[in-house]
Parts: sequence; structure tokens; C-alpha cells
Amino acid sequence: MELEEDLLRVTFPVGLHVLSSAILPGGFSMADALLNWKVPLDYGGGDPLSQLRSRCQLAGEDPARTIGFMTAAKLTHASIQERDGDQCKLVCCTTAGTRNAARAGYGRETYSAYDPGTINIAIFIDGRMTESAMAGAIITATEAKSAVLQELGIKEWGTERLATGTTTDAIAVCVSQRGSATHAYAGVATTIGCAIGEAVFQAVWEAVATQSEA
Repeated sequence: MELEEDLLRVTFPVGLHVLSSAILPGGFSMADALLNWKVPLDYGGGDPLSQLRSRCQLAGEDPARTIGFMTAAKLTHASIQERDGDQCKLVCCTTAGTRNAARAGYGRETYSAYDPGTINIAIFIDGRMTESAMAGAIITATEAKSAVLQELGIKEWGTERLATGTTTDAIAVCVSQRGSATHAYAGVATTIGCAIGEAVFQAVWEAVATQSEA
């Protein structure tokens, strides 16, 4: 893991199987690196996919094999949590800004999808998981993120409702697919799901709680 002026770079020793909501490339993919690119607070959107591809090339990474995040949050306040689990090891890296916090499930006046903010969660797992378990890991991680925001009292932009996330959150679950045992589930009652939930909770808590610090 390497922090540059406007980039948090994670390179993988082996290609990882990834399920992500990142726009680059999104969905299931194989990746050799993950880039979390810091954009200005007044970032206006435009063509983020092309911009991310260009930033990957500038960083010397193959856009076809790179997970690309964007954020207006401070990269220096990224939180990294590690867990040794049952037939797996995992690392969670989170950056967080909550200026565009929102609560899912309520109608609202919509606004730009690129307002400053974003909680980016990257989970790296040395272990073996089914694709459905990887999707389950995203559910578990999202529940943990929402629990943090409610415990910290983060409120939706423009209302007094407790937030469940921000309007631009992204997540990636990156798995080595090595090991003798395959995790078929990743809910909170499973050993791997519990480890994911704990790591995400602590990482989001630290990243959100310190975001206003210098």
C-alpha cells in the first residue's frame, strides 16, 4: 500500500478476483491493483470513467486490471484494519467523507452524484469464496458501515434523519481464491462474515471520526 499526493495505491502480489461497485471496471473482474484517487472538493463529474482510465495510465497501471475509486475525502485519514479469520486473512482499507450523507429508503430532492463525500471500502481477503459469498460480504460490510454512521450520529444532508451512507459510496471485495476451504456464505453469523463486519466497522469508524482533523 502506497500513499502519493493524490492517490492511495494498493498492488497485489497475485491477481485477485474482485466484485466491486466501482465504475472502473465494476462488477466481477480480475485485478492487479486498486487506486483510490483524490479529486478536488469542487470536482464537477464530467466523464469519470475516462478520467479514471487516464489516471491509471499515468500511475503506470493497466486500466483493464485495476479497480478505480474516486473520493474527495482525505487520503491521509484512511483507516486500515486487519483480521485473521477462519481459513482466511483479511485487510480492510477505508477512506470516508460524509458531507453528502444520505439515508436510504426515503424520497428526497435529488442532487449531484458527485458532491464531495464518499465512503470507499476495499476488503482484501486471502482465502476462497464463492461469488455469492462475495456478494454477501458486500451486504455485511454495508450493514457495518451504516451501523457506524448511526452510532456516530451522522445525519442526512438537509434533514435530521440518521444517515445510512453517502450518495457516492463504493466498495470492492478482492479475493485471492487460495486455500483448502471455500466460504459459501459471508453473513454476520459466519466466521468470515463476522471478521469482515468487525474490520469494516472499525475502519469506517476511524475514518469518519477523524475526517475533520488536520
